[in-house]
Amino acid sequence: MTMNKVIVGSEEWCSFPELGIPVIKARVDSGAKTSALHAINIAPFIKNETNWVKFDLNPIQNNSKTIIHCEAPLIDKRVVKSSSGFREQRYVIQTNLKIGDTSWAIEMTLTNRDTMGYRMLLGREAMSGRLLVDPEQQFLLGQPSSDNLKEIYKNSEKMPSGLRIGLLASNPELYSNKRIMEAGEMRGHEMHFLNIKECYIKLDAKKPEIHYRGGKILNEFDAIIPRIRPSVTFYGCALTRQFEALNVFCLNSSTAITQSRDKLFSLQLLLHSGIGIPTTGFANSPLDTDDLIKMVGGPPLVVKLLEGTQGKGVVLAETKKAAESVINAFKSLNANILVQEFIKEANGKDLRLFVVDGKVVATIQREAMPGEFRANIHLGGTASVIKATPEEKKIAIRATKAMDLKVAGVDIIRSTKGPLLLEVNSSPGLEGIETATNKDIAEEMIKAIEKNFKLDATAKQKEQ
Repeated sequence: MTMNKVIVGSEEWCSFPELGIPVIKARVDSGAKTSALHAINIAPFIKNETNWVKFDLNPIQNNSKTIIHCEAPLIDKRVVKSSSGFREQRYVIQTNLKIGDTSWAIEMTLTNRDTMGYRMLLGREAMSGRLLVDPEQQFLLGQPSSDNLKEIYKNSEKMPSGLRIGLLASNPELYSNKRIMEAGEMRGHEMHFLNIKECYIKLDAKKPEIHYRGGKILNEFDAIIPRIRPSVTFYGCALTRQFEALNVFCLNSSTAITQSRDKLFSLQLLLHSGIGIPTTGFANSPLDTDDLIKMVGGPPLVVKLLEGTQGKGVVLAETKKAAESVINAFKSLNANILVQEFIKEANGKDLRLFVVDGKVVATIQREAMPGEFRANIHLGGTASVIKATPEEKKIAIRATKAMDLKVAGVDIIRSTKGPLLLEVNSSPGLEGIETATNKDIAEEMIKAIEKNFKLDATAKQKEQ
Protein backbone atom coordinates (compact mmCIF):
# COMPACT_ATOMS: atom_id res chain seq x y z
CA MET A 1 0.00 0.00 0.00
CA THR A 2 1.26 3.46 -0.89
CA MET A 3 0.30 4.92 2.50
CA ASN A 4 3.08 2.90 4.18
CA LYS A 5 5.77 4.02 1.76
CA VAL A 6 8.26 6.78 2.46
CA ILE A 7 8.26 9.66 -0.01
CA VAL A 8 11.74 10.71 -1.10
CA GLY A 9 13.18 13.23 -3.53
CA SER A 10 15.59 12.69 -6.40
CA GLU A 11 18.48 13.11 -3.94
CA GLU A 12 18.59 11.99 -0.31
CA TRP A 13 21.11 11.45 2.47
CA CYS A 14 21.29 7.94 3.91
CA SER A 15 23.62 5.78 6.00
CA PHE A 16 25.02 2.23 6.18
CA PRO A 17 25.54 1.37 9.88
CA GLU A 18 27.06 -2.08 9.21
CA LEU A 19 29.70 -0.54 6.94
CA GLY A 20 30.48 2.30 9.35
CA ILE A 21 29.17 4.94 6.93
CA PRO A 22 27.29 7.53 9.04
CA VAL A 23 25.99 9.60 6.14
CA ILE A 24 26.30 9.64 2.34
CA LYS A 25 24.40 11.42 -0.41
CA ALA A 26 22.52 9.19 -2.83
CA ARG A 27 21.03 9.73 -6.25
CA VAL A 28 17.56 8.15 -6.17
CA ASP A 29 17.08 6.68 -9.64
CA SER A 30 14.10 4.45 -10.41
CA GLY A 31 15.47 4.08 -13.96
CA ALA A 32 18.40 2.08 -12.63
CA LYS A 33 17.72 -1.50 -11.61
CA THR A 34 20.73 -2.04 -9.34
CA SER A 35 22.09 0.12 -6.53
CA ALA A 36 25.79 1.03 -6.63
CA LEU A 37 28.24 2.32 -4.03
CA HIS A 38 31.51 4.13 -4.71
CA ALA A 39 34.47 1.91 -3.82
CA ILE A 40 38.22 1.87 -4.45
CA ASN A 41 40.95 -0.63 -3.54
CA ILE A 42 38.43 -3.46 -3.75
CA ALA A 43 39.84 -6.81 -2.61
CA PRO A 44 38.07 -10.12 -1.83
CA PHE A 45 39.20 -12.21 1.14
CA ILE A 46 38.15 -15.15 3.30
CA LYS A 47 36.68 -14.54 6.77
CA ASN A 48 35.33 -17.36 8.95
CA GLU A 49 35.49 -19.64 5.89
CA THR A 50 33.13 -17.39 3.91
CA ASN A 51 33.77 -14.92 1.08
CA TRP A 52 34.06 -11.27 2.06
CA VAL A 53 35.22 -8.14 0.28
CA LYS A 54 37.07 -5.12 1.66
CA PHE A 55 37.14 -1.70 0.05
CA ASP A 56 37.81 1.96 0.72
CA LEU A 57 35.23 4.71 0.32
CA ASN A 58 35.53 8.47 -0.06
CA PRO A 59 31.99 9.28 1.14
CA ILE A 60 32.07 12.97 0.18
CA GLN A 61 32.25 13.91 -3.49
CA ASN A 62 35.49 15.70 -4.51
CA ASN A 63 37.10 14.95 -1.16
CA SER A 64 39.79 12.26 -1.41
CA LYS A 65 41.11 13.02 2.11
CA THR A 66 38.13 11.49 3.89
CA ILE A 67 38.42 7.72 3.71
CA ILE A 68 36.39 4.94 5.33
CA HIS A 69 37.67 1.37 5.31
CA CYS A 70 34.76 -1.06 4.85
CA GLU A 71 34.23 -4.79 4.64
CA ALA A 72 31.12 -6.86 3.96
CA PRO A 73 30.04 -10.41 3.06
CA LEU A 74 30.37 -11.04 -0.67
CA ILE A 75 27.19 -12.44 -2.17
CA ASP A 76 27.86 -12.33 -5.92
CA LYS A 77 30.02 -11.12 -8.77
CA ARG A 78 28.18 -10.03 -11.90
CA VAL A 79 28.53 -8.04 -15.10
CA VAL A 80 26.72 -4.68 -14.95
CA LYS A 81 26.03 -2.45 -17.95
CA SER A 82 26.20 1.28 -17.17
CA SER A 83 23.96 3.95 -18.66
CA SER A 84 26.75 4.75 -21.14
CA GLY A 85 26.83 1.14 -22.33
CA PHE A 86 30.10 0.25 -20.57
CA ARG A 87 30.16 -3.34 -19.23
CA GLU A 88 31.99 -3.98 -15.97
CA GLN A 89 32.28 -6.99 -13.69
CA ARG A 90 31.45 -5.92 -10.14
CA TYR A 91 31.39 -7.41 -6.66
CA VAL A 92 27.95 -7.45 -5.00
CA ILE A 93 27.34 -7.02 -1.26
CA GLN A 94 24.24 -6.98 0.95
CA THR A 95 23.98 -4.58 3.87
CA ASN A 96 21.40 -2.52 5.78
CA LEU A 97 20.43 0.86 4.33
CA LYS A 98 19.03 3.48 6.73
CA ILE A 99 17.07 6.32 5.16
CA GLY A 100 15.00 8.58 7.37
CA ASP A 101 13.64 6.46 10.22
CA THR A 102 13.48 3.20 8.25
CA SER A 103 16.10 0.54 7.65
CA TRP A 104 16.22 -2.57 5.48
CA ALA A 105 18.73 -4.84 3.71
CA ILE A 106 19.65 -4.02 0.12
CA GLU A 107 22.04 -5.38 -2.48
CA MET A 108 24.68 -3.05 -3.95
CA THR A 109 27.43 -3.36 -6.52
CA LEU A 110 30.84 -1.85 -5.79
CA THR A 111 32.44 0.39 -8.43
CA ASN A 112 34.60 3.48 -8.76
CA ARG A 113 32.16 6.40 -9.13
CA ASP A 114 34.78 9.17 -9.13
CA THR A 115 33.51 10.43 -12.46
CA MET A 116 29.85 10.40 -11.37
CA GLY A 117 28.01 13.13 -9.49
CA TYR A 118 27.05 10.90 -6.55
CA ARG A 119 28.87 8.40 -4.34
CA MET A 120 25.72 6.30 -4.09
CA LEU A 121 23.08 5.31 -6.62
CA LEU A 122 19.83 3.94 -5.17
CA GLY A 123 18.14 1.71 -7.75
CA ARG A 124 14.54 0.51 -8.03
CA GLU A 125 15.21 -3.01 -6.66
CA ALA A 126 16.21 -1.48 -3.31
CA MET A 127 13.22 0.92 -3.35
CA SER A 128 10.54 -1.58 -4.33
CA GLY A 129 7.66 -1.68 -1.84
CA ARG A 130 9.26 0.89 0.46
CA LEU A 131 9.78 4.25 -1.26
CA LEU A 132 7.89 6.62 -3.54
CA VAL A 133 9.95 9.13 -5.53
CA ASP A 134 8.91 12.73 -6.11
CA PRO A 135 11.45 13.71 -8.82
CA GLU A 136 10.74 17.42 -8.36
CA GLN A 137 11.89 17.38 -4.73
CA GLN A 138 15.27 16.96 -3.02
CA PHE A 139 16.31 16.03 0.51
CA LEU A 140 12.78 15.53 1.82
CA LEU A 141 14.28 13.63 4.76
CA GLY A 142 16.76 16.41 5.62
CA GLN A 143 20.41 17.07 4.87
CA PRO A 144 23.52 17.79 6.94
CA SER A 145 25.32 21.14 6.74
CA SER A 146 28.99 21.44 5.78
CA ASP A 147 29.85 21.86 9.47
CA ASN A 148 27.81 18.76 10.32
CA LEU A 149 29.74 16.74 7.72
CA LYS A 150 33.08 17.91 9.09
CA GLU A 151 32.02 16.92 12.60
CA ILE A 152 30.67 13.54 11.47
CA TYR A 153 33.86 12.70 9.57
CA LYS A 154 36.39 14.48 11.77
CA ASN A 155 38.09 11.21 12.72
CA SER A 156 38.30 10.09 9.08
CA GLU A 157 39.51 13.35 7.57
CA LYS A 158 43.21 12.60 7.52
CA MET A 159 45.69 12.49 4.69
CA PRO A 160 47.13 9.00 4.25
CA SER A 161 50.58 8.76 5.79
CA GLY A 162 51.83 6.75 2.83
CA LEU A 163 52.28 7.57 -0.84
CA ARG A 164 49.70 8.01 -3.57
CA ILE A 165 50.58 5.24 -6.03
CA GLY A 166 48.93 4.48 -9.37
CA LEU A 167 49.05 1.07 -11.01
CA LEU A 168 48.97 1.74 -14.77
CA ALA A 169 47.68 -1.46 -16.36
CA SER A 170 44.84 -3.00 -18.38
CA ASN A 171 43.13 -5.65 -16.26
CA PRO A 172 42.30 -5.05 -12.57
CA GLU A 173 41.34 -8.74 -12.17
CA LEU A 174 44.78 -10.04 -13.13
CA TYR A 175 46.51 -11.83 -10.25
CA SER A 176 49.65 -9.68 -10.51
CA ASN A 177 47.71 -6.41 -10.46
CA LYS A 178 45.54 -7.46 -7.52
CA ARG A 179 48.61 -8.49 -5.54
CA ILE A 180 50.39 -5.18 -6.17
CA MET A 181 47.30 -3.21 -5.11
CA GLU A 182 46.99 -5.35 -1.98
CA ALA A 183 50.69 -5.04 -1.11
CA GLY A 184 50.58 -1.25 -1.42
CA GLU A 185 47.51 -1.00 0.80
CA MET A 186 49.04 -3.31 3.40
CA ARG A 187 52.03 -0.95 3.64
CA GLY A 188 49.77 2.06 4.18
CA HIS A 189 49.75 3.61 0.72
CA GLU A 190 46.82 5.04 -1.21
CA MET A 191 46.56 2.77 -4.24
CA HIS A 192 44.67 3.57 -7.46
CA PHE A 193 44.18 1.28 -10.46
CA LEU A 194 44.53 3.32 -13.66
CA ASN A 195 43.18 1.59 -16.73
CA ILE A 196 45.47 2.47 -19.65
CA LYS A 197 42.65 2.74 -22.18
CA GLU A 198 40.78 5.23 -19.95
CA CYS A 199 43.71 7.66 -19.59
CA TYR A 200 44.37 10.47 -22.01
CA ILE A 201 46.88 13.30 -22.28
CA LYS A 202 46.87 17.07 -22.49
CA LEU A 203 50.08 18.27 -24.13
CA ASP A 204 50.72 21.85 -23.06
CA ALA A 205 53.97 23.71 -22.39
CA LYS A 206 52.62 25.51 -19.32
CA LYS A 207 50.12 23.03 -17.93
CA PRO A 208 50.60 19.43 -19.09
CA GLU A 209 48.02 17.01 -17.71
CA ILE A 210 46.87 13.41 -17.68
CA HIS A 211 43.10 12.91 -17.56
CA TYR A 212 41.03 9.88 -16.59
CA ARG A 213 37.56 8.91 -17.75
CA GLY A 214 35.10 11.72 -17.20
CA GLY A 215 37.80 14.42 -17.04
CA LYS A 216 39.43 13.60 -13.69
CA ILE A 217 43.00 15.00 -13.62
CA LEU A 218 45.72 12.57 -12.53
CA ASN A 219 48.55 15.00 -11.77
CA GLU A 220 48.96 14.38 -8.03
CA PHE A 221 50.54 10.93 -7.86
CA ASP A 222 53.78 10.27 -6.05
CA ALA A 223 54.59 7.14 -8.03
CA ILE A 224 53.35 5.03 -10.93
CA ILE A 225 53.86 1.30 -11.47
CA PRO A 226 53.60 0.71 -15.22
CA ARG A 227 52.50 -2.81 -16.18
CA ILE A 228 51.99 -2.46 -19.90
CA ARG A 229 50.90 -5.41 -21.99
CA PRO A 230 52.71 -5.72 -25.37
CA SER A 231 49.62 -4.86 -27.43
CA VAL A 232 49.45 -1.36 -25.86
CA THR A 233 53.18 -0.67 -25.57
CA PHE A 234 53.10 2.54 -27.65
CA TYR A 235 50.17 4.13 -25.78
CA GLY A 236 51.19 2.84 -22.36
CA CYS A 237 54.72 4.22 -22.75
CA ALA A 238 53.30 7.56 -23.96
CA LEU A 239 51.31 7.77 -20.71
CA THR A 240 54.36 6.77 -18.66
CA ARG A 241 56.42 9.49 -20.38
CA GLN A 242 53.73 12.03 -19.51
CA PHE A 243 53.86 11.02 -15.83
CA GLU A 244 57.66 11.35 -15.96
CA ALA A 245 57.25 14.86 -17.45
CA LEU A 246 55.13 15.70 -14.39
CA ASN A 247 58.00 14.53 -12.13
CA VAL A 248 56.11 11.43 -10.99
CA PHE A 249 58.42 8.53 -10.09
CA CYS A 250 57.83 5.56 -12.42
CA LEU A 251 59.07 2.19 -11.17
CA ASN A 252 60.10 1.28 -14.73
CA SER A 253 60.79 4.18 -17.06
CA SER A 254 59.12 4.60 -20.45
CA THR A 255 62.50 4.37 -22.19
CA ALA A 256 63.40 1.12 -20.41
CA ILE A 257 60.04 -0.46 -21.23
CA THR A 258 60.22 0.63 -24.88
CA GLN A 259 63.67 -0.82 -25.45
CA SER A 260 62.82 -4.03 -23.59
CA ARG A 261 59.96 -4.61 -26.06
CA ASP A 262 62.35 -4.36 -29.00
CA LYS A 263 63.83 -7.85 -28.86
CA LEU A 264 66.60 -7.14 -31.35
CA PHE A 265 67.69 -3.89 -29.71
CA SER A 266 67.54 -5.43 -26.24
CA LEU A 267 69.79 -8.32 -27.33
CA GLN A 268 72.25 -5.80 -28.80
CA LEU A 269 72.26 -3.90 -25.49
CA LEU A 270 72.84 -7.11 -23.54
CA LEU A 271 75.70 -8.21 -25.78
CA HIS A 272 77.26 -4.76 -25.42
CA SER A 273 77.24 -5.36 -21.65
CA GLY A 274 79.10 -8.65 -22.10
CA ILE A 275 76.13 -10.93 -21.44
CA GLY A 276 76.05 -14.22 -23.35
CA ILE A 277 73.01 -15.18 -25.45
CA PRO A 278 72.25 -18.11 -27.79
CA THR A 279 73.78 -17.37 -31.22
CA THR A 280 71.19 -15.29 -33.04
CA GLY A 281 70.68 -14.16 -36.64
CA PHE A 282 68.58 -11.38 -38.11
CA ALA A 283 67.96 -10.72 -41.81
CA ASN A 284 65.45 -9.08 -44.08
CA SER A 285 65.83 -10.77 -47.47
CA PRO A 286 64.69 -14.38 -48.18
CA LEU A 287 67.85 -14.70 -50.27
CA ASP A 288 69.85 -14.88 -47.03
CA THR A 289 67.93 -17.81 -45.53
CA ASP A 290 70.53 -20.48 -46.21
CA ASP A 291 73.39 -18.51 -44.65
CA LEU A 292 71.14 -17.47 -41.77
CA ILE A 293 70.54 -21.12 -40.91
CA LYS A 294 74.29 -21.89 -41.07
CA MET A 295 75.01 -18.81 -38.92
CA VAL A 296 73.22 -20.29 -35.89
CA GLY A 297 74.70 -23.79 -36.28
CA GLY A 298 72.02 -25.33 -38.50
CA PRO A 299 68.86 -27.16 -37.48
CA PRO A 300 67.25 -27.67 -35.09
CA LEU A 301 66.82 -23.95 -34.57
CA VAL A 302 64.29 -21.55 -33.11
CA VAL A 303 62.45 -18.86 -35.09
CA LYS A 304 61.04 -15.97 -33.06
CA LEU A 305 58.71 -13.15 -34.03
CA LEU A 306 60.13 -9.87 -32.70
CA GLU A 307 56.62 -8.87 -31.59
CA GLY A 308 55.85 -12.20 -29.88
CA THR A 309 55.24 -12.60 -26.14
CA GLN A 310 54.58 -15.36 -23.57
CA GLY A 311 55.94 -17.97 -25.99
CA LYS A 312 53.65 -16.94 -28.84
CA GLY A 313 55.33 -16.53 -32.22
CA VAL A 314 58.14 -18.95 -31.27
CA VAL A 315 58.63 -21.98 -33.54
CA LEU A 316 61.09 -24.89 -33.35
CA ALA A 317 62.28 -25.98 -36.79
CA GLU A 318 63.89 -29.43 -36.54
CA THR A 319 65.10 -29.79 -40.13
CA LYS A 320 66.64 -27.47 -42.71
CA LYS A 321 63.58 -27.76 -44.94
CA ALA A 322 61.27 -26.89 -42.03
CA ALA A 323 63.50 -23.96 -41.07
CA GLU A 324 63.46 -22.60 -44.64
CA SER A 325 59.68 -22.95 -44.80
CA VAL A 326 59.07 -21.17 -41.49
CA ILE A 327 61.58 -18.36 -42.15
CA ASN A 328 60.33 -17.67 -45.66
CA ALA A 329 56.69 -17.87 -44.57
CA PHE A 330 57.28 -15.22 -41.90
CA LYS A 331 59.24 -13.05 -44.33
CA SER A 332 56.49 -13.26 -46.94
CA LEU A 333 54.22 -11.65 -44.31
CA ASN A 334 56.80 -8.88 -43.78
CA ALA A 335 57.23 -10.08 -40.21
CA ASN A 336 60.46 -9.28 -38.38
CA ILE A 337 62.05 -12.44 -37.00
CA LEU A 338 65.08 -13.68 -35.14
CA VAL A 339 66.68 -17.04 -35.89
CA GLN A 340 68.35 -18.55 -32.83
CA GLU A 341 70.36 -21.64 -32.00
CA PHE A 342 68.42 -24.35 -30.18
CA ILE A 343 69.92 -25.33 -26.82
CA LYS A 344 69.03 -29.01 -26.81
CA GLU A 345 70.70 -29.79 -23.48
CA ALA A 346 68.29 -27.43 -21.69
CA ASN A 347 65.67 -30.15 -22.21
CA GLY A 348 62.70 -27.76 -22.22
CA LYS A 349 63.75 -25.97 -19.03
CA ASP A 350 64.70 -22.39 -18.26
CA LEU A 351 65.09 -20.16 -15.21
CA ARG A 352 63.03 -17.08 -14.40
CA LEU A 353 64.91 -14.75 -12.05
CA PHE A 354 62.80 -11.92 -10.66
CA VAL A 355 64.87 -8.80 -10.11
CA VAL A 356 63.68 -5.83 -8.05
CA ASP A 357 65.87 -2.76 -7.56
CA GLY A 358 69.13 -4.52 -8.41
CA LYS A 359 68.48 -7.64 -6.35
CA VAL A 360 67.30 -11.14 -7.31
CA VAL A 361 64.32 -11.64 -4.98
CA ALA A 362 63.14 -15.05 -6.27
CA THR A 363 64.05 -17.74 -8.80
CA ILE A 364 62.04 -20.56 -10.31
CA GLN A 365 62.73 -23.24 -12.88
CA ARG A 366 60.11 -23.49 -15.59
CA GLU A 367 59.67 -26.82 -17.38
CA ALA A 368 57.76 -27.31 -20.61
CA MET A 369 54.96 -29.80 -21.06
CA PRO A 370 55.93 -33.16 -22.62
CA GLY A 371 56.48 -32.68 -26.35
CA GLU A 372 56.81 -28.89 -25.96
CA PHE A 373 60.08 -26.92 -25.92
CA ARG A 374 58.67 -23.61 -24.61
CA ALA A 375 58.66 -23.49 -20.81
CA ASN A 376 56.25 -20.56 -20.43
CA ILE A 377 53.74 -21.14 -17.64
CA HIS A 378 51.01 -19.56 -19.82
CA LEU A 379 51.57 -22.48 -22.23
CA GLY A 380 51.18 -25.15 -19.58
CA GLY A 381 54.72 -25.18 -18.22
CA THR A 382 55.28 -26.01 -14.56
CA ALA A 383 57.27 -24.05 -12.00
CA SER A 384 59.50 -25.32 -9.22
CA VAL A 385 61.81 -23.64 -6.72
CA ILE A 386 65.48 -23.70 -7.64
CA LYS A 387 68.59 -21.96 -6.36
CA ALA A 388 70.27 -19.74 -8.92
CA THR A 389 74.06 -19.84 -9.08
CA PRO A 390 76.05 -16.69 -8.26
CA GLU A 391 76.89 -16.38 -11.98
CA GLU A 392 73.21 -16.59 -12.97
CA LYS A 393 72.28 -13.93 -10.41
CA LYS A 394 75.10 -11.73 -11.67
CA ILE A 395 73.84 -12.05 -15.25
CA ALA A 396 70.26 -11.20 -14.22
CA ILE A 397 71.32 -8.11 -12.28
CA ARG A 398 73.67 -6.95 -15.04
CA ALA A 399 70.90 -7.45 -17.62
CA THR A 400 68.40 -5.29 -15.74
CA LYS A 401 71.03 -2.58 -15.34
CA ALA A 402 71.82 -2.72 -19.05
CA MET A 403 68.12 -2.29 -19.80
CA ASP A 404 67.75 0.35 -17.02
CA LEU A 405 64.86 -1.59 -15.45
CA LYS A 406 63.99 -1.48 -11.73
CA VAL A 407 61.67 -4.50 -12.03
CA ALA A 408 62.19 -7.34 -14.50
CA GLY A 409 61.78 -11.03 -15.09
CA VAL A 410 65.05 -12.36 -16.54
CA ASP A 411 64.93 -15.66 -18.43
CA ILE A 412 68.14 -17.71 -18.48
CA ILE A 413 68.87 -21.08 -20.04
CA ARG A 414 71.58 -23.48 -18.87
CA SER A 415 73.84 -24.73 -21.68
CA THR A 416 77.18 -26.48 -22.13
CA LYS A 417 78.60 -22.99 -22.77
CA GLY A 418 77.30 -21.80 -19.40
CA PRO A 419 74.19 -19.74 -18.59
CA LEU A 420 72.76 -17.85 -21.59
CA LEU A 421 70.22 -15.06 -21.42
CA LEU A 422 67.01 -15.52 -23.41
CA GLU A 423 64.90 -12.47 -22.61
CA VAL A 424 64.25 -9.61 -20.18
CA ASN A 425 60.57 -8.97 -19.41
CA SER A 426 59.63 -5.49 -18.14
CA SER A 427 56.14 -6.55 -16.91
CA PRO A 428 56.73 -10.03 -15.47
CA GLY A 429 53.80 -11.95 -14.00
CA LEU A 430 53.74 -12.69 -10.28
CA GLU A 431 51.39 -15.66 -9.99
CA GLY A 432 53.71 -18.50 -11.01
CA ILE A 433 56.74 -17.30 -9.07
CA GLU A 434 54.87 -16.17 -5.92
CA THR A 435 52.91 -19.43 -5.80
CA ALA A 436 56.00 -21.58 -6.24
CA THR A 437 58.32 -19.69 -3.90
CA ASN A 438 55.75 -18.38 -1.39
CA LYS A 439 57.56 -15.03 -1.49
CA ASP A 440 55.79 -11.66 -1.40
CA ILE A 441 57.31 -10.17 -4.55
CA ALA A 442 54.57 -7.53 -4.81
CA GLU A 443 55.73 -6.16 -1.45
CA GLU A 444 59.32 -6.00 -2.75
CA MET A 445 58.09 -3.81 -5.61
CA ILE A 446 56.36 -1.44 -3.16
CA LYS A 447 59.51 -1.34 -1.01
CA ALA A 448 61.51 -0.28 -4.08
CA ILE A 449 59.20 2.74 -4.43
CA GLU A 450 59.54 3.53 -0.72
CA LYS A 451 63.32 3.36 -1.04
CA ASN A 452 63.20 5.99 -3.80
CA PHE A 453 61.30 8.30 -1.44
CA LYS A 454 63.54 7.28 1.50
CA LEU A 455 60.52 6.28 3.54
CA ASP A 456 61.11 4.63 6.88
CA ALA A 457 58.49 1.92 6.47
CA THR A 458 58.72 0.80 10.11
CA ALA A 459 58.11 4.31 11.43
CA LYS A 460 55.30 4.79 8.94
CA GLN A 461 53.52 1.65 10.11
CA LYS A 462 53.86 2.70 13.75
CA GLU A 463 52.20 6.02 12.98
CA GLN A 464 49.21 4.16 11.65
